[in-house]
Amino acid sequence: MVAAGPINTVHLYGPLHQELIRLLEKLTPAQWLSPTVCRGWAVRDIAAHLLDVDIRPLSFSRDQIELPAPDPPIESYAGLVGFLNRLNADWVNAARRISPRLLIEFLRLTGEQLAAHLATVDMSAPTRVGVAWAGESVSANWFHIARDYTERWHHQQQIRDAVNAPPLTSAFWLSPVLDTFMRALPYHYRELPAEDGNAIVFAITGEAGGDWTLLRVEERWQLFRGAADHANARVTSDQDTAWRRFTKGITADEARQRMKFEGDPRLGDPLPDCLAIMA
Repeated sequence: MVAAGPINTVHLYGPLHQELIRLLEKLTPAQWLSPTVCRGWAVRDIAAHLLDVDIRPLSFSRDQIELPAPDPPIESYAGLVGFLNRLNADWVNAARRISPRLLIEFLRLTGEQLAAHLATVDMSAPTRVGVAWAGESVSANWFHIARDYTERWHHQQQIRDAVNAPPLTSAFWLSPVLDTFMRALPYHYRELPAEDGNAIVFAITGEAGGDWTLLRVEERWQLFRGAADHANARVTSDQDTAWRRFTKGITADEARQRMKFEGDPRLGDPLPDCLAIMA
C-alpha cells in the first residue's frame, strides 16, 4: 500500500472537451431535449451547466474576479448545497434561451481557454474554495482540478447515457475519476470508530478499477492505494456501479444489491451512502 497522493488530470481536460464538442455536434433537435438522470434537466440543460462550470474557473481563478457573497450567508454543509443548487438552477433556466448552436460555440471557446489556463496553475498551491465533499475548506489545486474533471466527465457521461452514445469508460478516462471519488472516504467514515490497525479494502473491478484501503491510524481513517494484507472488511464493486453511486445516479439500495460485502458489516455497510458530489 502507498498513501493516496496527488492525481494529475490537467492533461485530460483538452481531450475530454474535444469529445464533448464532437458529441454535441451530432445531436438531433430531439436528442437535445432528451431527459437525463438529472431530475428536471434535459441534455441541453447539462450542456448549459458544463458551460457554467467552464466560466467559473476562468472568471474566478484566471481572471481573479471577486466571488459574489452568498445570500443568505452559508452556515452549514446543507446551506452550501442549497446555495449551489440555486446558482445552478438560475443559470440553467436562463440558458434555455440559448440555441444548441450557440451553446456549442460558447463551449468550444471556454473549453479551449480553460485547458490552456490549467496548464499554468501551480498544482500544490491552495484553492480559493475547498473540496467540501471531502471535508476540506481549502484544497490543493490538484485536488480541486481533479474534482472539476470528475464533474465534467460524469455530466458528459449522463448526456451519453441519455442519447445512447458510446461511453468514455476506459481506464484513460475513468481511472482518475474513481481515484478522485475515493478521496471522499476518510471524511465519510470520520465518525465511525474502530481500533487502530483496522482496515477496510474497497475493490473496484473493471479496466478502470483498482484497490484502495482505509486504515485506522491514531484514531483517524487514512486512505491508501492498494489492498491491505489483512482486512477487517472488504467491499467489491464493478466500475459502473461505483461511479454511478458516487454521483447519485443510482440509489444506495441499488448499489448494495450490486456490491459484494465481506467481513465486519459495520465497516463495509457505510460505503453505498458515500457521495462525491455536492448533494
